[in-house]
Amino acid sequence: MKFRRKSTPDSADTSADATGTSGAEPAPEPEPAVGPFDAADLPEGGPHHVDLGSLLVPPLPGRDLRLQVNEKTGEVQAVLLAGPDGALEIRAFAAPRNGDLWGEVRPQIAADMTRRGGSATEREGHFGPELVCQMPVRGTDGATGTQASRIVGINGPRWLLRATLMGRPATETEIPQDWVDTITAIAVRRGSSPMPVGEPLPVVMPESARRVDPPADS
Repeated sequence: MKFRRKSTPDSADTSADATGTSGAEPAPEPEPAVGPFDAADLPEGGPHHVDLGSLLVPPLPGRDLRLQVNEKTGEVQAVLLAGPDGALEIRAFAAPRNGDLWGEVRPQIAADMTRRGGSATEREGHFGPELVCQMPVRGTDGATGTQASRIVGINGPRWLLRATLMGRPATETEIPQDWVDTITAIAVRRGSSPMPVGEPLPVVMPESARRVDPPADS
């Protein structure tokens, strides 16, 4: 027969902590990975992404993936994710292994906006420093107006993702959460080939968009 000394409240707490059988807080759940991702670091078991070469875009609720293609060359000029309240244009660029390419190009973008008659105000946002821009535009009816945009940049491993928001997400004080989720769902594939810093990473038409079914036999 084994005897155990009657524990005082203090000693009981110490025993529980030592054995871990009671009184211990459960281990915290690991936080989910948040993008934008490098293609090599995409979480397993996630949604299927539309492969555009340097950009991998998952199907997102309320977002229509649109590609603007040069009819003469067949090259993709712009990748847009459109929603009922705005749109997002995404581009990826080659960047140095260590450095802040977004910090280098941000003043250049602001200067270009000013040269073209617009304005660009830098401020701190969800993804760090961002540019809030205003650009005068002329409509098809000849009327003039102002187009607002918000440009954010995310430095990745040897790449820079530049995301330009238009519509409501460009004019809100903070980027709406559903548009933050859109940006963080994107992945970038840099590739191993050497490229000049700042050169756009190639975007290709997905195979499903290239395929044309033959006409049915009459």
